[in-house]
Amino acid sequence: MPADSDPPQDGPAGTGDNGLRADIQNIVDKRAAALDDARPEAVEKRRARGRRTVRENIDDFLDRETFVEYGRMTKPARDDMTGVADGIVMGTGHANGRPVAVMAYDYTVHAGTQSLHNHKKSDRIYALAAEHRWPMISWLEGGGARPHDIIVRFSAETDTFVNFARLSGLVPTIGIVTGNCFAGNANLAGMCDILIATDSAVIGMAGPALVAQALGFTPKPEEIGPAKVHVESGVIDVLCKSDEEAVALAKQALGYFQGSTAPGAAPDGTKLRDIVPEDPMQGYNVRRVMENLFDIGSILELRPRFGGGVVTAFARIEGMPVGVLANQPAYLGGAIDSPASDKAARFIQLCDAHDIPMVLLDDTPGLMVGPEVEKTALVRHSARVLIAIANADTPFMTVVMRKAYGLGYYVLGSKALDPALLIAWPTAEFGGMGLEGAAAIIWKKDIEAIEDEAERRAFHEEKTDYLMRMNTAEEVAGRFEYDDVIDPAETRTFLARTLRALPRPRPREGRKRTVDAW
Repeated sequence: MPADSDPPQDGPAGTGDNGLRADIQNIVDKRAAALDDARPEAVEKRRARGRRTVRENIDDFLDRETFVEYGRMTKPARDDMTGVADGIVMGTGHANGRPVAVMAYDYTVHAGTQSLHNHKKSDRIYALAAEHRWPMISWLEGGGARPHDIIVRFSAETDTFVNFARLSGLVPTIGIVTGNCFAGNANLAGMCDILIATDSAVIGMAGPALVAQALGFTPKPEEIGPAKVHVESGVIDVLCKSDEEAVALAKQALGYFQGSTAPGAAPDGTKLRDIVPEDPMQGYNVRRVMENLFDIGSILELRPRFGGGVVTAFARIEGMPVGVLANQPAYLGGAIDSPASDKAARFIQLCDAHDIPMVLLDDTPGLMVGPEVEKTALVRHSARVLIAIANADTPFMTVVMRKAYGLGYYVLGSKALDPALLIAWPTAEFGGMGLEGAAAIIWKKDIEAIEDEAERRAFHEEKTDYLMRMNTAEEVAGRFEYDDVIDPAETRTFLARTLRALPRPRPREGRKRTVDAW
């Protein structure tokens, strides 16, 4: 036999039904056993609850035929336990044509609990996301730590939570919760930049068993942290109805971090002329301004039922992504309280960390005032907004729609912060404080000297009107406090042209800043 000839091959006894060698057939079979087709009972249970499997969610999220799975062969640490992929399906792929990392706890495997081996898997994907700057998308349904592994665990420590925390500000992190999410799983959810949840989601720092041990009663899962509670508290950014909708929203949210798309359909900008009432005491919903300013269908609002004094959202102008921070005159007249401050500060951090330009829509009488609001530590909470925006270097553009008063205006886009564009509508008013209050202070002695109440009131109104005439949009622009006063219908054009003029962000090897979890 020649020295370089092939060795003898095994005959039919060494092959499987499809002609594969036995060792290869063994691996093929075990890999196939992890797929949904091989698990009809588990799939049927999900179907009975109106739910999809994690593999179906990942397949829907990722572009077709781009998924590379890591750790499919992983098994539980205990020999007496079985579980496909040890309860985590994860890997890499493309979404919207760009690379991403994905990870999903599988609730059909030991209730999606975190184990000795699947912690190693999550550590692996977090490390890859950090190294290659891949956005991290996580489905986080699960019951927290798997107590069974305590018997075989050599150390009680895991790096999972630290490693995930270190992704903050480095890559976008989007979490999805569509069922029960307790303990360690909930901790990961709380660190996500954007948290999307279905209305059936339950999120709590401990599940029923631990609550029973700590407090002596056993609540139902939905009594611990239902979605309706977390929407009001600000934990959940976006609420939806189903797995399918959650995936669609996650892809939309991811898209704002991935750059420009083809220009979207433009709304009728002429409607902006009539949204802000001429009467400065009359309220309106700023969402109507947004709907008639940004690409149709491009707005994704975050935390809509928390911090009602401001609206935070991602949107697009002619396909270009922007973060939108808008005062809401329909709530407290647009005054900024502590929840609104927290909401605004974190959103500024998020946009700045990922170099997303911002549009600030201003109409505020200033910070909320009074004894009750001071009990909420507004002194500190409002300071967060100024610290965030004063230290941000992502560009922002300010549109003053109506009131621009006091510290509320100062911290949300005034000229002192050097916006790339500062424009006003004809309805804009300007003042270091509310002009009615300013008149009462400036002419205090004159007002007190008038004995007749009707004359005193008329004098005050006269001086207030004088200050308002001195601080109209036209007068303020005449002092060059605004770059321009424009027809509201032109706003979209001004913003789009400015966005195109802005330089591209400089490439970064590391993070610019972290993003507060709150």
